Amino acid sequence: MEKIATKVKFKINDLDDKLRENYLKAMKNEIFKKVVRNLHVKEDTIIKNTAKINKTVEQLEKCMNCKSLLECKNEINGFVYYPEVSNGNLNFSYIACKHKKKFIKDNSYLDNIYSFDIPKEIINAKMKDIHTDDKNRIETIKWLKDFIINYDSHKKKKGLYLHGSFGCGKTYLVAACFNELAKKGIKSAIIYWPEYLRSLKASFDTDFSSKFDNVKEVELLLIDDIGAENTTAWGRDEILGPILQYRMLEHLPTFFTSNLSLQELESHFSITNNKVDVVKSRRIMERVKELTTEIKMVSENKRNNN
Repeated sequence: MEKIATKVKFKINDLDDKLRENYLKAMKNEIFKKVVRNLHVKEDTIIKNTAKINKTVEQLEKCMNCKSLLECKNEINGFVYYPEVSNGNLNFSYIACKHKKKFIKDNSYLDNIYSFDIPKEIINAKMKDIHTDDKNRIETIKWLKDFIINYDSHKKKKGLYLHGSFGCGKTYLVAACFNELAKKGIKSAIIYWPEYLRSLKASFDTDFSSKFDNVKEVELLLIDDIGAENTTAWGRDEILGPILQYRMLEHLPTFFTSNLSLQELESHFSITNNKVDVVKSRRIMERVKELTTEIKMVSENKRNNN
């Protein structure tokens, strides 16, 4: 029994010696020493965590000449594996680097925008990135800039029914407008209408009410690609109709993008399951017209190149 205990003791001592050896070797690294100096814990705690601190050092070394998130070489983009002291022990977690912190700060306005099934490049749209070399887009850009400058939530203001050729940047332009206003604290929603309807129908037993009410009541709303959905009496009369009615009564600016003109959209809404209902279609269109100013924008396809 004594021999076994002696062997175990030797193994423990060997392990302690190895840990101390690794620690002393690591202390030759200036970054390691700087990290350790800021921790204010016992040396034994540092020795036991040398391997983890070395991981921190490796990542900090990669950060030294990094100029942007695009250049990040760490395992989690924009984050560094870093120790924090808690009750005399070290806890390791991933903290944001200076570039990530700046990105989060610069994009905090995105918290004011709810989007549904919208591509990332649309969500991140910026007015300063909009191409102005196409004269067919000038009217729309001027209208949106005027909307941004003069927007006052306490005054009645119409939204925009923007229709035209496929891929000419309709959604991008309106999203850029919303993003500018989001920086001022204005909340908005951008929803891809065909997919929103499908998702809403599938959510009857879960979060239907919140999905519906959020879109109906948000300060600024963009219904993207209206007219691309399959027309149903439910979607037209039970969903779109109440949303538009509420927003019209509350004077909430509402935007639409579509490949269809107002006249074509009226025809689209009039046919459901091979049945024609002109009256209900006109009722929807009256609300659309009451809520918006119409602009037609026919331009070159700028999809993925705004």
